[in-house]
This record gives sequence, C-alpha cells and structure tokens, in this order.
Amino acid sequence: MAAKWTVGHTSTVLCLNANSEGLVASGAESGELAIWSSDGTCVGQVKLEEQEDVACVAFSPLCPSRFYAAHGEKISIWDSRCLKIPTDLFHINEDEINCLRVNETDALLAAADDSGAIKIFDLMNRKVSRTLRRHTNICSSLSFRPGRPQSLVSCGLDMQVMLWNLQKARPLFVINLQELAHEEEEQQQNQQATQLLNPPLAHSITVARCGNIFATGAEDGKVRVFRVAGTKFEQEAVLQGHSMGVSHVHFLDLPSHPYYLVSGGNDGKILLWDFESLEQNKVLQKSFHRRNRKNSKKGQYQKMDTSDTTESHKDQHSDSSLPKMSINHGEKVNWLCATEANDVWKLLVADQTNTISVYSLPEF
Repeated sequence: MAAKWTVGHTSTVLCLNANSEGLVASGAESGELAIWSSDGTCVGQVKLEEQEDVACVAFSPLCPSRFYAAHGEKISIWDSRCLKIPTDLFHINEDEINCLRVNETDALLAAADDSGAIKIFDLMNRKVSRTLRRHTNICSSLSFRPGRPQSLVSCGLDMQVMLWNLQKARPLFVINLQELAHEEEEQQQNQQATQLLNPPLAHSITVARCGNIFATGAEDGKVRVFRVAGTKFEQEAVLQGHSMGVSHVHFLDLPSHPYYLVSGGNDGKILLWDFESLEQNKVLQKSFHRRNRKNSKKGQYQKMDTSDTTESHKDQHSDSSLPKMSINHGEKVNWLCATEANDVWKLLVADQTNTISVYSLPEF
C-alpha cells in the first residue's frame, strides 16, 4: 500500500527529482512547483505567473539547493530554500520543452523540445553552445551519461534512439526502434506471446551509473536495454511486462544494485527489473552453448550429463527475464524517482492525480 504526499499540488503532478540530501522537487500542471522533505512534508510551494505546465525538474549535482525547471519554452533556476521568484530565467528553446538534464559537472544543461531539437546551454557563460537537430518528431527524453559529461543519449516520438558527443553536431550512432520491433516480431512469429500493435514511440530514457547501459520505454509496451561500446550501441535485452505503453523508466542507482531498473506504464503497472541477473544469465547461456558445441564436436555429448544443467539454465532464464517486483499502482504513471530516507529507499510515483505516491522498496 502506497503512502501519499499531499497538500503540495492542486493539479496533476507531471515530474519528480531528488537531490543527494533526500530533498524532492515536483512539478505539476498549471505552473505548480513544490519542494518536499524526505518524510513527505511540503516545505515550499510556488505557482508560476504564466501557469505553464512544469514538464521537468532537475537538481544541480553540485549545489543541492539549486534546481532547474522546464515550463513551456522556458527554463527557470530556483533556490529550494526560498521559492518566491526564480534566480534566473532563460528562453532558449523554440518549442515546448519535454525534458531537461544537467551534466555531472553542472556546466551544461540539455533541453529537448517538441520540435525535436536539443539545446545545449552553457551555464557558466549563460548562452546556447550547440543545437542538436536530428530527431524528426518530438524529442521526448534525454540523459547525460555518468562519467562522460560531453556525452548524452536521446529518444523521441520518431522512434529513434541516438548517442551524441557534444563536440559534434551529428549523432555518433542511431537506432530505429521500429526496425528492432519488426525483427522482434519475426522472431516471435511461432510464439504465442501477446503483441501490442502500437508503434514503438519512445517516451523515456535512463542511464545506469556505469554510463554504458541505458534503457528506453516505448508505446509498444516494451523496455529495451542497450549497451554502449565506443561510438556505437546495441540492444542487450527486451523486457516485456506492460500491457500498454511504457511512460517512464528509471535506473534506481541503489548502491548495492546499480542495475535495478523500474518502469511505469499507461496500464498502471510499476515493474522492477534486475538487468544484472539478465546479464549473468546471458553469460551462462553462452557458456552452456559453447560447452555443448565443444562436446558435440568431440563426440562426447551425453544427454544425461547435461539434462540438469539444461533444466537449471531454463529456470534461471525464466526467473531472470521476469520482473523482481510488480506493483499494481492503478493510475497511468507520469514519472518515477527514487530517494533514500533513514536508510530506507523509497520509490516516488507521479500519476494522473495531484498527490505523490510513495512505496518503500524491500531489502534485496
């Protein structure tokens, strides 16, 4: 059963973000911003004069009290200790902003908008340093890669996922999710798995702490996990557990489990995945097949000797491809965020209501 953080908003909560000290910022429709302590107490509220929906909020990685908010075509900077007026305001995008992120050095801010453009804003010099144009439809989400402050990944409703180096105007590598979906359909033709017919419009993207693993959530109900290698990336896994579009994905970044990934969908489900166990299973699977090929070539393949291994492998594959936890939240998920309070990790959920739902994550 979820706890509820109330009082902070009167409109639908659209976005969440937490800083390193457990403070949480939330943005809602009609220009509402709120700041929460880790126990759910609303410690600050403000309503923007133009009442534009607040689509995204992001804390500074170096200054815990500073956070950025995207509303309409503008970005404002706030001091969480005094929510009266913004400390700064920029109008750098040409269309409505969907997502903003700050790199780990707090030097660059990236803002993706409805035109498909990504504006890179130099926070020190207060100017746009580069505009990235390759998405042909709405750019819905982006994320900087940890350990690589000049690198980011993006996705959009053009079904494109892109890897960027900010020193170049063009993406280093692009994958079309529709092409991946066609390949997946061909592979599943002989299976009885339920297939959504929705196109894989990409709604959300998240990067793991290592910087080389990232995931997207799409309208076809799938979470796709990718691995970056040099200037390219390839699909590592397809996670299927939602019956409708996946609206948000988020690597929890737990200290003991850096590859725990949570996804929220339009079906009202919240699923927790363990990508590390998927990777371990893949290694075991490759090792098992290598042993089989080696034994077969030598004429030493014995069915009795490998039956237990085969059964064990099947069980592990089945278990690791399923979510570790499933929550029937009941409302379409807008945003997911994790924060720690008193040594307990909590999952915060923004949905179609004006409250924030809070789930305590069990100890794994």
